[in-house]
Amino acid sequence: MKIRGILKNKYLLTGAGMTFIILFAALLSVFWTPYSTTAMSISERFAAPSPRHLFGTDNFGRDIFSRVMCGIGSTVLISFMIVAISATAGILIGAFTGYFGGILDEIVMRITDAINGFPSILLALVVISILGPGRHNLIVSLGIAFVPSYVRIVRGEFIRLRDADYIMRAKLMGVSKLRILFVHILPNIFSTFWVSVMIGFNNGILAESGMSYLGIGVQPPDATLGNMLSDAQGYLTRAPWYAIAPGLTIVWIVLGFSIFSEGVRREAERKGQYDKG
Repeated sequence: MKIRGILKNKYLLTGAGMTFIILFAALLSVFWTPYSTTAMSISERFAAPSPRHLFGTDNFGRDIFSRVMCGIGSTVLISFMIVAISATAGILIGAFTGYFGGILDEIVMRITDAINGFPSILLALVVISILGPGRHNLIVSLGIAFVPSYVRIVRGEFIRLRDADYIMRAKLMGVSKLRILFVHILPNIFSTFWVSVMIGFNNGILAESGMSYLGIGVQPPDATLGNMLSDAQGYLTRAPWYAIAPGLTIVWIVLGFSIFSEGVRREAERKGQYDKG
């Protein structure tokens, strides 16, 4: 019955297929690429896409397909780390403030409101201007910038559920507060939180690409989709494939994770309706 329901979920199947291709390319790039991502060949500069170079070559004669593979791995890993930092902090802060309330909740929400007054990218730019450009500083800056959005979502869900009947029964039975927070309430906000995590992941992809494009993210010679687009902007008419390959890859990643997220959300709702039935 469950397998049949999953097979009917076209969003889940399509998104899973697109996501699998992304993750497979990222994992494969760790062990193998058709060419070295830093190997240059002046005689093959701006070679058009061909069986030898599927996505063509860049202004240094480097194989774009190999660099896109590594770029996917780098961009996806950075986005994953950003979401891991911000979502973990958001869960902890939002859970405690939403459940206990009081003066701590007021202080945290005022700080969150102040941070939310700045666009997350602008806040990340401020942090990077202090720490300096680079992969690790990019992860830290965007991780901090994305925390408030998770805090507000988790806090709102914990406020909604903290007085539910099953929580009141758990309190009467003497269940510890930590168990109520992370065993009784947290699993019940999965569908809402999952969507916010996937949105955050896509935002991380776009933010990393944008900041690397501006030259303040991952630094050359490391390949990311953002700095590949930055390198390609001066050769749009001479070698359009230089920009098309990383650009379409970013679209594929964001679209794939968005469709997969929608499929998971629908499956969670279907399962919830089935369980209630």
